[in-house]
Parts: sequence; structure tokens; C-alpha cells
Amino acid sequence: MKWIKPRDNQIMLLAALLMAALVLRLFVLTVLQHEEWTAAADDNDLRSVYTVAPRGEIYDRYGRLLAGNLPSFTVQFSRGNMRDDELNAVAASLIEILEKNGETYIDNFPIVYENGNFEYRYRIETEEWLLSQGMPADFSAEQAFDEIRRRNNIGEDLDPYEAQLDMQKLGVTPPISVVQMNYTKDMDKTAFLQRYGLETNISARDAFYAIRDYFEIDRSVPTATARKLLVLRNELKLLGYRQYVPASIATNVSDGTVMQIEEMGNKLRGVSIVTETIRYYPNGAAASHVLGYMGKISESLKERYVDELGYRPTDMIGLDGVEKSLESTLKGKDGIKEVQVNSRGELKKVISEQVAEKGKDVYLTIDLSLQQACEDILAKGLDRLQKGETFESEWGDYKYREAQPNANVGSIVVLDVKTAEPLAIANAPNFDPNLFATGIGNEDWNALQSQNPRDLLAPLPLYNVATRTAVQPGSTFKPITAIAALESGLNPNMRLYDGGFVTVGNRPYKCLLYSTNGGSHGSVNLYEALEVSCNYYFFDIATGMDFYRNKPLSYRGAIDIDKITSYAEQFGLGQYTGIELSETAAGVPNAAKKMEMTKSLLKRHLYDNAEEYFTREFLNDAALLGGSIEEIVSWTEENPKRSEIITRMRNMGIEEDRISRVADTCKSTYFNFAQWTTGDELNISIGQGENAYTPLQMANYIATVGNGGIRNKVSLVRAVEGEGILEKEAGVKVQLSNDAFLDDVIEGMKRVVKGSHGSLRSQFAGLPVSVAAKTGTAQKSGYIQPPDEVEYIKEHLSGIDASLSWESVETEMNRLMEQLPDIYASKNKAVRRAVVNLSSYSSATVEERMDAFKDSYRPFSWVVALAPAEDPHIAVAVLVFQGNSSLNAAPMAKELIARYMELDKQYSDYDLGTAIN
Repeated sequence: MKWIKPRDNQIMLLAALLMAALVLRLFVLTVLQHEEWTAAADDNDLRSVYTVAPRGEIYDRYGRLLAGNLPSFTVQFSRGNMRDDELNAVAASLIEILEKNGETYIDNFPIVYENGNFEYRYRIETEEWLLSQGMPADFSAEQAFDEIRRRNNIGEDLDPYEAQLDMQKLGVTPPISVVQMNYTKDMDKTAFLQRYGLETNISARDAFYAIRDYFEIDRSVPTATARKLLVLRNELKLLGYRQYVPASIATNVSDGTVMQIEEMGNKLRGVSIVTETIRYYPNGAAASHVLGYMGKISESLKERYVDELGYRPTDMIGLDGVEKSLESTLKGKDGIKEVQVNSRGELKKVISEQVAEKGKDVYLTIDLSLQQACEDILAKGLDRLQKGETFESEWGDYKYREAQPNANVGSIVVLDVKTAEPLAIANAPNFDPNLFATGIGNEDWNALQSQNPRDLLAPLPLYNVATRTAVQPGSTFKPITAIAALESGLNPNMRLYDGGFVTVGNRPYKCLLYSTNGGSHGSVNLYEALEVSCNYYFFDIATGMDFYRNKPLSYRGAIDIDKITSYAEQFGLGQYTGIELSETAAGVPNAAKKMEMTKSLLKRHLYDNAEEYFTREFLNDAALLGGSIEEIVSWTEENPKRSEIITRMRNMGIEEDRISRVADTCKSTYFNFAQWTTGDELNISIGQGENAYTPLQMANYIATVGNGGIRNKVSLVRAVEGEGILEKEAGVKVQLSNDAFLDDVIEGMKRVVKGSHGSLRSQFAGLPVSVAAKTGTAQKSGYIQPPDEVEYIKEHLSGIDASLSWESVETEMNRLMEQLPDIYASKNKAVRRAVVNLSSYSSATVEERMDAFKDSYRPFSWVVALAPAEDPHIAVAVLVFQGNSSLNAAPMAKELIARYMELDKQYSDYDLGTAIN
């Protein structure tokens, strides 16, 4: 007892007794009562049941559904506190059920296993893209990016970010990140491997087995079966530390699958069925470029959507159109229910619940009936034009005089004149956004890509021509020139004589009538010049010079190209319209842009002909060659004398016997034409040259003419649930000293339709409404490139140069690619150089002969219009690629105007404000 008296010993004894009790209790719990407590634990499993909030629905201006939601059953799978062997067993059972019932389940696992071989899906997709572009499959991202630069004449002086913007304006979107100058798929691969702690250079096979071991999948499981398990385990891994957050495995499953999963609840721990919605577009492809499409969150977007905005990695988001631009409005707040279930998966208790909140509904300015009418009209018009058949119409048929088989792309835009609200934006071809509702498959995706990436005007179903294609407007630009001249003091009644052509330097700038039959429009005033679209008249008023009489016009103020382009800007040409869609804004012509374009073209010419021009020393040294070309290009602004160019070129690595020829080419073809010239002014005044505008910009410009010179921001959103009809921004007034100038222009446009010599007189004769319109035919130079230049040369070699054999050309092509890979990176480029090198013809002659079997691009066809002319309600722009003549776009413009006037009567009393409240 003496031992226990000290306080320290008492404390030690107490601690020993407590420890003994704890050990005894642990023995009872872990040994004697193990099965009882295990069963109890199994009977109290916690689950998080997530419900994706329905997206807000999208309606047209009259409350008709454009994008809605359909209920569907979704299979979800969460990891919870299960061990790897338990997860693998559940995954195997779930896959068996899904496959047995013919369900499609998600497969984002990027390692493909076929015929005993392993391969990264990322690389397959990148190689497919490279081959589709006619580039070698082993091209680096930088090589591919530079090749796209060269093909599209994008200045080498632009940094990658600026070059990427120029590519996007042209509808070219290579899968390359300019930040890291790497393929986006390679970046996805890196992120995938790092998720498992693997090196980025590991082979697909080794990565597969490493991940298989990571998830403790038994090696006895067949490889194909193991991959299926990895598909599901990878989805759970994507969720990171959130082990109770479920991954969506299969959507829109059948009732039979739902019943079977619920019946097997005790064997499918972590698996749940939830009712969700999938996006549904009841009108199919109607307004597809306005609505856009949905898609999965890619690796490159996860930081923004998952990390910053709290999306689940498996969520669908808007990737284009208003689905993208209004994502934050349409996206609802997901629901989550924390529940306790027993070992059979039966619900025991709801611990907490947050109900899903639907996103806000949005009402667009689009008129679904007019939209569908425009799409039908465009499809019908292109079909008849391609075949040279008759466009049938209640308001008068039109027989296309000549088939235009390549007229397979077009656009129609209809704006409300007073508000600039888009009533219809139709493009051909278009696409069905339902394909993207749950994630598009590779086959469907490939079907929506260009079938000939080398053809700059090839159909691109996903491309919004109306907002992103900027091309020359042709004579539809002439009202801008007229307004600038009127503002400078032009008397619209003054007559000027059409002399047929104006000569600048050695080049004639002709009026169409003179080009056609050597004729003249005679003396015309402004109204008549717009009526007959007399180029010569506009050459006069754009320069303030009466070329026929060789004397200046009596303007009160100066006029020049800058004044004309400033009015183009004020009317919205080359400017962003403000629409909630991706759009191109190339700006208006200016001297700096022409200079940069000339430099870019010269640089490309020197590289393309490097082997012919430069010595072997320079050809074998990419840095030396590049420095020499940059130096020559830098002389463009200076424009030295020919003798000076020759002297300088002796130090540039150019073959001695080629110096004079190269100097002449640089001087006469590039240096002399890099600065603004009178010829540029003449071209720009009639909508040619450096002008390039989208159909949406053209429609807004015409709407501004019809709206008293007030240019409104273009917006697709008319109302939002809970916010009512949105207030419009005040428009911007064009700076005019007299608004009557707009009336003068409209009078001339009315004569295009009603005048005795108006180009649309016969076409619009049966239309029961007055129209003010302008037509335009814009030239497109160049040849339609075949999908594969090598196969094309091989097929036509005997017609190009009968003395050459294909074997010799192929050998030379391979030599060029091997010895000069920086210049001849692709076979399509190398094969042409090979023919030039081997042919006995001159370079210029053989280049011409190589293109002799290709079709040339045909002109763009434009019609812009206001209707009714006296009190314009709508502004219309119609564009047809390779339509050849503006008259070929006219039947479509007439038809849609007539259809609008009919439809407008049906909804004249509709009140959206009342409808949404």
C-alpha cells in the first residue's frame, strides 16, 4: 500500500487501468464483435446524390421553343469509402448490365487497345488532323502553325497570339495552344499522365499497366475487360479528392436498365439512378449557328469551369453560340442530397438536401418562322443554282442561266431596321445541335469538318458564315462612297460621262459594261449610277476627278480614301456589331494593312522559290536564309531603285545569275505596289481591294442607312426570365451634315429595283412591296486546291510536262523534304517545287501549267436590301460563295422579303412583355 500513496504512482496506476480497459474494448470490437459492427457499418453507408439543374430554355421572340430540356435517367457512380477491389467488382457488374442492355456509357479513357496494340487516343486525333490538312503526321505544333500561317498569308511579323486571331477570322482553328506552342491533345495527355504520377514520355502500353496496377486490377483480368474497368475508375479519378461526388457514367438509359440497377442495389454500392435533363433542340438544325452547341469540359477549360466556377468535371457546357455566351445565365444551380443507405442500397435517412434550381429562360430576337423560311430559301436557292435549274416562287420564277456547282455555301441575315435586332441568321451548310447534347461521337464530329481543308471556301457546317466570314462586298459598298462624296459637296443631279475605263500606270480600271461589250453608260447622275452600278462614275466621285474631261470636280471639301473608309467605319463595316456570338472584325482598308500584307506575300514568295533563288550555303542554314529574306522584305517601305536592289542582293546569298530577275520581281510586283496608290482608291470605292466585311456587318450598315443614320448595337437577347425585356442601348448617329444624303442613296437603291435599267427590275417585278436594294459581285482570285496536291500532280503530270516521269518527280520531292525540311515541310509544297526543278519550261510557265487542271474560284454574289422602301422594317443581306453573279443571289432576297411581309402580319399584336410575366 505504501507504493500507491505517492501521487505519481496513483496517476501511473490509473493510466494503466484505462489502457487495459481500452485494449479490452478494442479486442471486443475488433475480434469478438467484428462481424456485428461490420454489418452495422455496411448498413450505414453515406451517399451524395447530385442532381444537375436543368438549363434555362431558349425561346424565339414570340415564345416558341428553340432549346429545351428532356427528362432522362442518368447512371451515377461514386467511390465513397470502398476499397479498390470493391470498386472494381461494382464497376464490372455495372458495365455488364449496361452492355447487356445496349446502353452507351462514357469512355474518356485515352489509351486505346486494339489488336494487341496500345496507343494514346490523343496522338491518333492529332495525326488525323495533320493528315486531313495535308501535313506530315510527325509535324510539331510549331511547324503546323507556321504552315497554316503561310497558307493563309498571315504576316510572319505577327506574334502567335495575333496570328491566331487572324486565323480565327478566316475560320481556321488549329488544335494548337499558342501559349505553350503545343498541340492541345498533347497538353491533355500530359494532364492525364500527371494525374497518375507518370512521366509524360511513358509509352501507352506502360502507362496502361501502371494505371491498372494503381487501381489494383488483378492481372488475371483480360486486357480488354481491364480497360473497361479503367474507363469507370478514370471517371472517378477525375473527381479528385471529392470521393462522395458521383460521376455520370451513362445518360438517357432505358427503363429496363433502371429497374435492373435498382433491383441489384445491394451489389452495386455507389451506383445510383438520378433523373436529369438533356438538351433538346426541337427544330433540329434551325438557328443552329445562333444557338450553338453543348460539349464536355476539356482539360484546357477545367481550370476555369471546375476549379474557379465549381462545375463538375463531367458537366456539359455551352461551347458555341448563345449556349456559350449566355452560359452563366442558362446554367442553373445543381442540387445535392446527402443520404444514408443500408447495405442493400435502400434509403434509410435523408441527412440534408439542396434542391436544384433551374437556369433562367432566355428570349431571343429571332423569329423562328422567318428563320426557318430563310434556311429553306437558302438551301433551295443553292440547290437550284448548283444545277442551273429554276427557282420556283409564288412571286415569279427565276431560271438560273448557268450552273454554278461550287456555289455550296451561303448566308442570309435579316435585321429589324429600327433596333438592329436579328430576326434571322441563316447559313448553309448548318448542323443539328442535338448531336452534341450528350457528347458527340468521332464519326459525327468528322462529318462536320471540311472535306477539303485546302479549299479556302469549302463548306464548314459548324462555321457561322454570317458573323465570321469577311469578304469583299463589291458594288454593295457604293452607297458608302456616295455618302462620302455627298458630304464633300457632290451634287447628286450632276451628270458625269462614263468613259469606259480609267488607266492608272499600265493598268485599266474598267466599268462592267465596258468589260462586257466595250459599251458605256453615257452621262449619269448619282441615282442612275447606283441604278446601273456604273464603276466609272464612282471612280470620279471617290477621287474628286472627272476622268473623262480630265478636270477636278467642284467639291466644297476634299475627298480621299480615308474619308470614304471613315464613313465605312461609322456605318459599322469592319467593326464588331456587339452580337452575342463569335464574330470577325477585320477593320477597314488602310495603308499600314496593305504594307503588311505586301511584306507577307513577298516573304512567302521568297521562301517558296528559295531553292531557285538562293545559294546552297543559305539553303542549308535556316537561320542564314531567314535573315536574308527578312532583310529583303524590310526594303519594302523604302522601295529602293532597281540598281540599288541589285547591289544589295549581292550580299543576300542569291545566285549571281538570278539577282536581276529576283530584283525585278521584288521591285515590280511588290515594292511598287506596297504603298497606297490611285488604283487602291478606285478599287476600294467600288467595294473591291482591301474591303472585307461579314454579312452581319453588311446588314447592319444597310439598316443604318434605313434608320436615318443611327447605328444600333446588334443584340440577340430580347428578354431574360426575371429581368423582363432588356433595355436597348442608344444608337450612335453617323456624322452627316444633311440627313437628306441618305434619302439620295435610298432613291438610287430604289431605282435598282424599279428603274428602267435596274439590275433587279425583272427579278423583283412580281414582289408586292417596294424595295430599295443594291447588288454586288466581288471577285475571288486563285484556284480551288485539290485535297491532295501530290495525287493531283501525279494524275495530270503528262499534261503538265510529258517529258517528266512520276518516279523522277517523287525522288526530287523526297530530296527536297529531306535536305530542306524548313522550307519544304509538306509534300503538297515539295511536289510543285520538284516539278519546277525538273521541267524544261520556265518557272512561271510550269506553275501556270500545274494549275491548268484546277477550277478557278468564282466571284461572291451579294444582295442587300431595305423593305418596304418608304418606311423600312427590315434590312437584308444575302451572300453566296462562288455565285458568279449578284443576280444569282437575288431570287433568295426577293423570296425572303415576301415571306417576311406575310409573317409580320401574323404576329403584329404579340406582346412579349405580357407573355413572360
